[in-house]
Amino acid sequence: MTISPFSQTRILLSFLAILAFCAGSLHAAPLENGFEPSTGASPGEARLRVLAAAQKYEHTPYRYGGLDRRGLDCSGLVYLSFYDALGVTVPRNTQGLYSWVEKITMDNANPGDLVFFKTTGNGNISHVGIFVGNGRFIHAASEGPVTGVIYSSLDERYWSRTYAGTGRVLPEADAGGYTGDKNGAKGKTSAKKQQEAGKILIGFAAAPTWNTYFADGNVLRGAAGQIRLGVVVRPFGQQMILGVEARPEWDMALGVFRLPFTLSWGISDKFRIFAGPALSFGDAALNVSGESRRYRGGTNWIGAAGITVAPFSFKVAGNDLSPYGELAWQSYYSSSSERNLSADIAAGIRFSTGLRYTWRR
Repeated sequence: MTISPFSQTRILLSFLAILAFCAGSLHAAPLENGFEPSTGASPGEARLRVLAAAQKYEHTPYRYGGLDRRGLDCSGLVYLSFYDALGVTVPRNTQGLYSWVEKITMDNANPGDLVFFKTTGNGNISHVGIFVGNGRFIHAASEGPVTGVIYSSLDERYWSRTYAGTGRVLPEADAGGYTGDKNGAKGKTSAKKQQEAGKILIGFAAAPTWNTYFADGNVLRGAAGQIRLGVVVRPFGQQMILGVEARPEWDMALGVFRLPFTLSWGISDKFRIFAGPALSFGDAALNVSGESRRYRGGTNWIGAAGITVAPFSFKVAGNDLSPYGELAWQSYYSSSSERNLSADIAAGIRFSTGLRYTWRR
């Protein structure tokens, strides 16, 4: 079956629609797309409200299953803090919260994010607190010299040993310097502004690409690179990242070298969609049962589109090193009248996993 250029365009539009949905929803902060509209709060203001709401419950005694000032457990404090501050309902138990949040590293934590612990010895997430900055968090403690709603430090031996991870509920934002400590002090927080309007992102990436069609027996398909320039903008009060990329690719399966030039967009640097023209050099063909199945259309004004996913990053020399995965559509369609859907899909879809390094200026 030959895929016509018209059908190809329809497939591309459907693919882009799916990518747009995924980029806006997959693994983003649970409240990324908004919270109670009547609050009129920006993400930073919303975080401050959550911290202030939690502070009001300080010295409340610990009570398992408690959900009022007579007594609270750790997830009850989180539940009431978000409900009182923003009118939103979050999961009521600790493991539910851990499954629900966007997982982040402590280096990327802002006040208002959640910190999780494994305190029972069975390997399960069993305790949660609200990060307030400067390595401190507020929580409802059930054991220790002081119980109930208190402030503790991640530097304390017990909490450092049982710390299990950090999660984001609200969109990433600077919390205005509020430390949220028990004395009400305000000062600089250790949380960093990862993405500010006007910030420039410069990066490169390299990745092997993988076969989705194994007629020739090879798992490795080729290699893909990326040279990128991006900028953080906030045109409608919603932070987003716009970028341009050059994406050199060597495709051993098709026997071509490709050079897409793409525009990209995402609400964060963790999930972006991209699309743009591509140049294709060489005669594109797949080896199908010992015969060459030829493809055309690789050089096209809409020659590439896809999604890039980088759910977490590490700090290396003050910059971000991110493992990432990429699923991309490329504009090849068969010249043959014989139908081979699996081969045609393999020719038009690229999957790669690699590392990306980004400077933020």
